[in-house]
Amino acid sequence: MHIKIFIKSETPVKLPIHYNHIIQAMIYNNISPELARFLHDRGFLFEKRVFKLFTFSRLLGEFMLDKNSGQIVFANNLALYISSPINEFCNQLGNYLLLNEKILLYNNNVTIEKLEIDHQRIEDEIIDLKVLSPITVYSTMKKGDGTIYTCYFEPGEKEFEQQLDNNLRKKYYVFHGKEAPQDPVRMTNIRSIKKHIIRYKDFTVKGYTCKFNLTGPRELLQIAVDAGVGSKNSQGFGCIKLD
Repeated sequence: MHIKIFIKSETPVKLPIHYNHIIQAMIYNNISPELARFLHDRGFLFEKRVFKLFTFSRLLGEFMLDKNSGQIVFANNLALYISSPINEFCNQLGNYLLLNEKILLYNNNVTIEKLEIDHQRIEDEIIDLKVLSPITVYSTMKKGDGTIYTCYFEPGEKEFEQQLDNNLRKKYYVFHGKEAPQDPVRMTNIRSIKKHIIRYKDFTVKGYTCKFNLTGPRELLQIAVDAGVGSKNSQGFGCIKLD
């Protein structure tokens, strides 16, 4: 399920240029404390991997960058997509936002103007997708001297597609409690690739936006659209929608 949040402010909305952690905190602050603690502290466990099963887009709207102050300044109207396959999460978030109406976004008092719900139901085994926040796919490797480094992959590389498929299978398993269909998920017709370097708190993350087709079992494509693709979804990466 996708929730599109329309946000209005009487004054321009000023945020740090790298604001993913601010949106994540806003989400946790607008669901029940019990659900927030579960997702933040525990999540859904697959072996040593933890999945939160929600993601969100970049803020959408007119903006300007003030690099001297390290701020991004949005105009009075902006929007945000949040998606998850967890109905309780979506229902709580939608209800909290509608009931509160006004929320604090960093140092900005903003008004929730309206919400739009889109179930994005997958009916075909090939879908055309638009990326709403950068997709990050990587492996942590060890050098000969024992030091650890992160190797990021780019859309179109074999490793990117393989890891995206494996990641979706793990999300499917933790959400449905059973193995995913065997047929693989493939990326095709990849276009308009753009690299992004994002700071999340004290970490630097490399991700990519693009347009592409995803083919595979409908069940896995549904998880992709609802829970996001790639890694670090709950930190604001890998949010996608049907194009």
